[in-house]
Amino acid sequence: MDVLVTGGAGYIGSTVASALADAGHRPVVLDDLSTGRAEFVRGRRFYRGDIADAGLVRRIVAEHPGLRTAVHCAARVAVPESVARPADYYRTNVTGTLELAQTLAEAGVRDLVLSGSASVYGPAGAAGVDEDAPWAPASPYARTKAVAELMLADLAAATRLRVLSLRYFNPVGADPQLRTGPQQPRPGHVLGVLAESLRTGASFPVRGTDYPTRDGSALRDYVHVWDLARAHVAAVEGFERALDGRRSQAINLGTGRGTTVHELVATFAAVTGRPVPVVAAPRRPGDTAGTFARTERAAYLLGWHAERDLATGIADLLAWLERRPALLENPALVGSSR
Repeated sequence: MDVLVTGGAGYIGSTVASALADAGHRPVVLDDLSTGRAEFVRGRRFYRGDIADAGLVRRIVAEHPGLRTAVHCAARVAVPESVARPADYYRTNVTGTLELAQTLAEAGVRDLVLSGSASVYGPAGAAGVDEDAPWAPASPYARTKAVAELMLADLAAATRLRVLSLRYFNPVGADPQLRTGPQQPRPGHVLGVLAESLRTGASFPVRGTDYPTRDGSALRDYVHVWDLARAHVAAVEGFERALDGRRSQAINLGTGRGTTVHELVATFAAVTGRPVPVVAAPRRPGDTAGTFARTERAAYLLGWHAERDLATGIADLLAWLERRPALLENPALVGSSR
């Protein structure tokens, strides 16, 4: 089937598009290339533009009359940047999502898979968070994702729109076939910083050492980006079942276990065979102690569970970093989109 993928030139969106194509679907990509890469959409049906451009969205639907489902990956995602520039995040993640959803529904695209965020959840104990856990979004980024999800649920209750929101924490790795991966030359995500420390010999900053975790460093749920892409495909293909009789449904994606930053560093060293020196550093604005996602609902409604472990994600990322300069025409360009 034809599937619209917004943000399909970004890290996660491009991986979702590849997974859809591998499964026999026909991704149609909409991306403004403000942070995505043109190289990631070569050979795809691609439209360059804004998700809030109603005329363009209507044109895409008209030119693909079989299009009935959209996967919405277009978002601003950097937590520290959201603290410094909250208006940009609300403009894209909330207002842009509203315009997109309304236009799609009016044009006859009734099923929307939202690439959501588990950052909406509040602090949790050793049991992790399920979909009914209390919300306490701690950054402007997290709050925009919370508002967008609630807004889409309200639209689903009042219109023909139906919504699956896939909530996840920290994507890692790259497309196992190395078609796409993190596009930034100096990525701000933790594995990119670790790889840079390995390359330069600089100490890796552990940002926050007094969190209420087993070793004082932040706890994260690192899930392989290809596993996330598979889940989006499962949502597209099993939309009706995943809704479970509702107009909107939230589903966690994750590994079902938490990894501290110190444990991540140790796994990275084991994969590379080279120790990485660490140094204590202050917390970043918007950071939290973290938790991990419980994924029983994903297993039941999507038939999905994470298959790739953290070590595989690290190995795939390192392989991608080796390939990236040959794939990207100008690898110095910075991007941070999904």
